[in-house]
Amino acid sequence: MMIPGRPISLAPGVRRIVAGNPGLMTGSGTNTYLLGARELAVLDPGPDDAGHMQNILAAAGRSIRWIIVTHTHRDHSPLAAALARETGARLIGLPPPSDGRQDEGFRPDELPGDGQTLILGDIALIAIHTPGHASNCVCYLLEAERLLFTGDHVLGGVSPVILPPDGEMAAYMNSLDKLAAYDFERIAPGHGEVMEHGKQVLKMLRAHRMAREDKVLRCLGGEGGIGAAGAPTIDSLTPAVYDDVAVERHPWAKLTLEAHLIKLLREGRVTEHNGVWRVRRG
Repeated sequence: MMIPGRPISLAPGVRRIVAGNPGLMTGSGTNTYLLGARELAVLDPGPDDAGHMQNILAAAGRSIRWIIVTHTHRDHSPLAAALARETGARLIGLPPPSDGRQDEGFRPDELPGDGQTLILGDIALIAIHTPGHASNCVCYLLEAERLLFTGDHVLGGVSPVILPPDGEMAAYMNSLDKLAAYDFERIAPGHGEVMEHGKQVLKMLRAHRMAREDKVLRCLGGEGGIGAAGAPTIDSLTPAVYDDVAVERHPWAKLTLEAHLIKLLREGRVTEHNGVWRVRRG
């Protein structure tokens, strides 16, 4: 059981503190990671919550030198500004996109380059740009422990929502393939427990996405599908494509469905006219 506020050791120089923001889309809460021994980096400080900041400071003391964010959705980065003011730490991450879903107050001091090795005290992290869930998603690989921090790109127990127009399904799939080329064993996600056999997790996630895409096409144009009987819209497709997902999650599933359809449209496999989607014939 993941208990908010309690530091848990995951590996040498790696501790996790769960923020007190459990919910439908955050699971047990946002995972904040403390990295290093003497000089510390905080990865994904989480929501702007005074209690969570006090828990971080109690565990880290005043040795925080860097604050890193995987992306700027509001459950991951808003505490960064206050924590930086309190500790003088340097902010590392990519600026927020302008899609209305971001922590617009995040102002990084340093932009991590794709493939760049960040030397932070006694640890080294490789920054890997992985757009898809959001365009500014960055995963970080702690090579010494073969541990990959994924933010919301890979999650424990669920597949992440893709949020168009900033999020893109094709980019997400490409980013999964990109991560597979790196040498890691375990995945430390933005929500949920550490996952063993990380490469297998990526394969299963990719297969899940492709199976969902096939289901979209079947619902659009297959025998007995919505497309065979009417004028399929995103609203009418959502309950059919996600009939295996709890209804309370359908508003979020609808966004990922839109991302699938945009990908298929750009590939020339479907058409769209006045909100009606069809499989392209011929």
